[in-house]
Amino acid sequence: MIPGVPTPLYSHAGRGDFRDVYEPAEDSFLLMDALEQDAARLSPCVCLEVGSGSGVVSAFYPRCWDPQLCTCECTDVNPAAARCTAETASRNRVPLQPVLTDLAQCLLPRLCGKVDVLLFNPPYVVTPSEEVSCSDLPLWAAGRRVTDRLLPLVGRLLSAAGLFYLVTIAENRPGGILGQQGLTGEPCLTTRAGNERLSILRFHRSPENTT
Repeated sequence: MIPGVPTPLYSHAGRGDFRDVYEPAEDSFLLMDALEQDAARLSPCVCLEVGSGSGVVSAFYPRCWDPQLCTCECTDVNPAAARCTAETASRNRVPLQPVLTDLAQCLLPRLCGKVDVLLFNPPYVVTPSEEVSCSDLPLWAAGRRVTDRLLPLVGRLLSAAGLFYLVTIAENRPGGILGQQGLTGEPCLTTRAGNERLSILRFHRSPENTT
């Protein structure tokens, strides 16, 4: 890993043309901290971020290694977020072209079994079911709904030694996420952000599912 990698530039996120895009906050920074902490076990590889949002995490990862050796891809279902990710990549001189798709659907089956690092910072704030369909509902308000939709795809995407990093809060009942879909998980980093207790969960294939 290249030492002293700075946080990517992201001042445009949440402003101007990108005012409706979630501005990086403690959850994004904690995810980047987890990647730095795990640098020794990660290597130049295929990395995929699902739901790149502002693009700050997607722009951070390839700068940690020689971009000639690290293939990074990212997706978002929101056109504004995809444009913001592209702008973040451009401002930080990172070769990224976000794919506009739901979760990772457009990348299947091309990336099946090939992703060495999978990243997901989902909309995690717990929201009543009757409010989920409201058009003015913030993009971060969905509780476990989006996470539970991605989990069945994780085992298909990860390489044999691949790692999946997921952002959760205590209200998402992270203990109930661990050990699902042929994966083994453990807390990687935890911090308090206001009234929220944020955690990064790290998953890998269970031994019986590595072949």
